[in-house]
Amino acid sequence: MADFDNARICSDCAVRDRALCGSLDDSELRALNTLGRRRRLSRGDTLIWAGDESLICGNLLSGVMKLSVSTVDGREQTVGLLYPADFVGRPYAEQADFSVTALGDVELCIFPRKAFEQVLQDHARMERLLLQRTFAALDEARARMLALARLSAAEKVGGFLLDMADRSGGCRATAFGPVTFDLPLTRGEMAEALGLTTETVSRQLTRLKAKKAIALHGARGITIRDRDLVTGG
Repeated sequence: MADFDNARICSDCAVRDRALCGSLDDSELRALNTLGRRRRLSRGDTLIWAGDESLICGNLLSGVMKLSVSTVDGREQTVGLLYPADFVGRPYAEQADFSVTALGDVELCIFPRKAFEQVLQDHARMERLLLQRTFAALDEARARMLALARLSAAEKVGGFLLDMADRSGGCRATAFGPVTFDLPLTRGEMAEALGLTTETVSRQLTRLKAKKAIALHGARGITIRDRDLVTGG
């Protein structure tokens, strides 16, 4: 029964083709299958606390999570977001550098860190693949930081919405139609992530709505109606 359950965990994984597992061969997948277990969290639940012992790592299957740290004056600062197929946690680190918190309902495939490290040591190709993904994510984060430093407030908010729509799994009625998604961050959390004020974020969202670049639905629903208008400033 255990082998069947482990096989099913991978066979019905929505992000298998995009996550680390999508690049693994059968023997590497079997090694991970013995470790993986599904875990679900609700908005506000913290998976990993900064400064605590690093016990787990894994793949984010659905939902969005934030990486955050506490500043010297006790404020929380968001330093990054995790989307489906992103790797969560840090192998070979005894202590967690960032807190990892769900911004909505999320599902993960979790591995005990030390056991995962042993699998990496036994499968050198898997270790190289994870290292490549880590460097790619680091390069992407650096490029995003550089871009944010040079963008206007309008460009920051517009780019953030498009990135969220593309990476969070927004839905379309037709192949090339508008994309609708639930924004998992509050206006304040968006402002924090973009280095803006909450008032500025709210003004930019209102401006995009007035231009009919986006539509707002309730507290969190957003439809990207015209990508060119969103990025046009």
